[in-house]
Amino acid sequence: MKIRILPDREAVAAAAAAEILAAVAARPGLVLGVATGRTMEPVYARLARAAAEGAAFGGVELFGLDEYVGLAPGHPAAFRSYLERHVTVPLGIPSERLHVPDGISIDPAEEARRHEARIRAAGGIDLQLLGLGRNGHIAFNEPGSPFVSRTRVVRLARSTREDGRSALPAGMQPPRTGITMGVGTILEARRLLLLATGAAKRPAAEALCFGPVSPACPASALRLHPDATVLLDREAAGPE
Repeated sequence: MKIRILPDREAVAAAAAAEILAAVAARPGLVLGVATGRTMEPVYARLARAAAEGAAFGGVELFGLDEYVGLAPGHPAAFRSYLERHVTVPLGIPSERLHVPDGISIDPAEEARRHEARIRAAGGIDLQLLGLGRNGHIAFNEPGSPFVSRTRVVRLARSTREDGRSALPAGMQPPRTGITMGVGTILEARRLLLLATGAAKRPAAEALCFGPVSPACPASALRLHPDATVLLDREAAGPE
């Protein structure tokens, strides 16, 4: 696993965007796994600027990592809505090329299996973006998630729910469950690119990079992958 420590959040975003742009240039039909959250927003903003300057993203296939159970695709707090706002619309990617679990499926477990099947049908993910939860989670894989886990319905940790509260309408309680790619599903991507910024992520980043490789820190599974890169800003990396 490669670790790059960069000065600040914008430098992390610039490095991540450069990786994605190079991957799209090498393969216009790239299958890209996309993450949500504040850490990703400056990355997507840079990609949007590149699209405005002529970079072509229309052939890219997108797979969302996860979705809240109970939120309709058009709900403003749904991850599909986030990805439409920040990725498909500004990058000019047709909406049918964005695949996110349906949070209001009548059978969430079956919807999870369908999402897994859609990834396989696309030939697998070429490059998977990942954020890092304060408790070491990746996607919605909370501590204790087996490294062989597949896309499934999960119960969310309190810290994960609280971290997501700022993206919800005022007064709305964070959903208690989600559909997520499993750790095993994520590890099958050909390349992994994880971003972590800010001092709040420092303990999780330390566990990811230097702690035991264990389901207690799901992100530590990246150390088992043959092509994983971690981008940290100085605050997340801690003192030199």
